[in-house]
Amino acid sequence: MDTWPALCRRPELQRASHEENIRSIINKVRLGGDKALRFFSEKFDGFVPDSFRISGSLIEESEGLISENLKKAITTAKENIEKFHAAQIISEQVVETTPGVKCWRKSVPVEKVGLYIPGGSAPLFSTVLMLAVPARLAGCKEIILLTPPGKNGEVNPLILYAAKISGVTEIFRIGGAQAIAAMAFGTESVPKVDKIFCPGNQYVTKAKELVQSEGIPIDMPAGPSEVLIIADGGANPEFIAADLLSQAEHGSDSQVILLTDDQRIIPLVMAEIEKQLTILPRRDIACQALENSNSILLGSIDECIEFSNMYAPEHLIIAVSDPTPAAAKITNAGSVFLGKYSCESAGDYATGTNHTLPTNGFARSYSGVSTESFMKKITFQQVSEEGLMNLGPAIELMAEAENLSGHRNAVSVRLKTLRNE
Repeated sequence: MDTWPALCRRPELQRASHEENIRSIINKVRLGGDKALRFFSEKFDGFVPDSFRISGSLIEESEGLISENLKKAITTAKENIEKFHAAQIISEQVVETTPGVKCWRKSVPVEKVGLYIPGGSAPLFSTVLMLAVPARLAGCKEIILLTPPGKNGEVNPLILYAAKISGVTEIFRIGGAQAIAAMAFGTESVPKVDKIFCPGNQYVTKAKELVQSEGIPIDMPAGPSEVLIIADGGANPEFIAADLLSQAEHGSDSQVILLTDDQRIIPLVMAEIEKQLTILPRRDIACQALENSNSILLGSIDECIEFSNMYAPEHLIIAVSDPTPAAAKITNAGSVFLGKYSCESAGDYATGTNHTLPTNGFARSYSGVSTESFMKKITFQQVSEEGLMNLGPAIELMAEAENLSGHRNAVSVRLKTLRNE
């Protein structure tokens, strides 16, 4: 167990130069607005658009560029995400804490939210669904989406189509840390938002952290993807290898971890990984991620669970014969998948749960994105004459004990009036 903290470390970039570069980008966008965005678009994307905003006609045209079968699949995923996230909207009860004292909370949507969708070789249109659908269900008035264009300045039609059917109100072709800065501070083209949501690599995550330090709320520190698998002797090595590679192909800074109490499993899984790598199009990326990864033999499934809770994975797959008792012991994880048929890809796309999750150990203190992430809670209280008579003396004593005479007096003058009446 002494070695566990070292085994829980995630891969990192050179933080000092990495943070300095991102801070510079953010400051230039904050001060320079669209002019700075055009500079960074040319530098990083190789293209400067006439307009960052994507027109409604281009969004409408995206539908015709997608096959009917894929549109049906996207609709299925969207409907499941809607079902799961709609169930999270709960009306809270009015609570009478003391006779004559009523307290309650009201959920209010964040008015203007900004979504960032990574582009590149894997256009994450599924993330559009995962963010825009709960934002719409929450009642957000404006849902702004930013995503990087290709070298020709075009945005993948799958992202445009997913945005169209999910309720996004405006789309801009801007990527990287400059996109986060544009949403955080606003430019001539991009409106300033009230809260930023997005997955992303370490650069985007650091940009989110930096704008958060300036008072701009974010969803969570969601960086490079990761999965941890707990497997017993009855697990299917082919399935496990496929699940490990499904996360490893996300990026070279991703990390995958296999934990088992059966020494026979690890070599079988390694052999399957080598076999499946030969036909994986993103083989080079996956191989780099595997260099950051570990397969660990422990004494029991309970030890595996203990290690997993220390690691706090973004995705946790429990591939054991009876996963339910093991699941009850999980205290730190973003999203948990039970049993051999619950592959992580199912949650990434279509089961209905959200795939924007805390990484890098932040599952110890953060939840994944939900409908509530797009809401704020306002508390209310109403104190009647009876309530103040019942509670007032206690408030007076507490205020006096804290040497806050003004607080005490606000109660005392009311009590005096009530007693005189």
